[in-house]
Amino acid sequence: MSTDSVVDLDPTCAAAVDAARQALVDEVQESRVGQHLEAIAEAPLVVTHLFECLDRAYVGWRWAVTTTRVADVEHVTIDEVVLLPGPDSILAPPWLPWSERVQAGDLGAGDVLPTADDDVRLVPGYTGADDPEIDDPLDELHPVLWELGLGRARVLSRIGRDEATRRWQDGETGPRSAVSKAATDTCSTCGFLIPMSGPLGQAFGLCGNEFSPSDGRVTSLDAGCGAHSDSEPEPPAVSVVSLVVDDLSSNNLETDTVPEELPPPIIADIIVI
Repeated sequence: MSTDSVVDLDPTCAAAVDAARQALVDEVQESRVGQHLEAIAEAPLVVTHLFECLDRAYVGWRWAVTTTRVADVEHVTIDEVVLLPGPDSILAPPWLPWSERVQAGDLGAGDVLPTADDDVRLVPGYTGADDPEIDDPLDELHPVLWELGLGRARVLSRIGRDEATRRWQDGETGPRSAVSKAATDTCSTCGFLIPMSGPLGQAFGLCGNEFSPSDGRVTSLDAGCGAHSDSEPEPPAVSVVSLVVDDLSSNNLETDTVPEELPPPIIADIIVI
């Protein structure tokens, strides 16, 4: 339906509601056709009639029957019958390419996830671009890591490192997780921490404690858990209850008053036969 320009509604085509409905019924079941909704001018002598769609699988959709005629001729002909979505119709979500649909954790055994040649997270390994360890070719302390035939084709760029840093900081092994907030010590002082080389090693390491929820994972140095190497067992809590039993009370309960004198003992006469 064209909306580029406003055209006059042809009265002859607009009045052909019955002809449009009959053409629609010839194509689909009559039970799927509802009331006539409106007539829209598509072009001079071209009018589209919209009918309500009663099909439960197409809620809010509308049948569109386009009619036309030749100038100076009153006979109306049918151009096409189609089903179109309406303003309140249920539609499928917008299509996204697979590269935008894949999320972390979707990759399974045997799956292959190609990396684009222009991925901003990577740079050619032979240049070492954006890597602070090898940015300065004159720095003798950090020589170029590339070795012909042995080096990696691409390495992490500064953008790739920044994305990984944010992801790890905000993840389950970061300082904002519930486990870290409940910990008393940080990973930076833990003996189970395996240091990382490179620029990311200044903020992250690997956990080597099998009893930690972060075992084998990258963890932030300012994160923590209850399995810290310096953790000490807490002393057991002992509940001390002050209990006083009054032997002088008739019901063995504590009493506020104690008699000044004890009653004389009862001595029973023993008669031996």
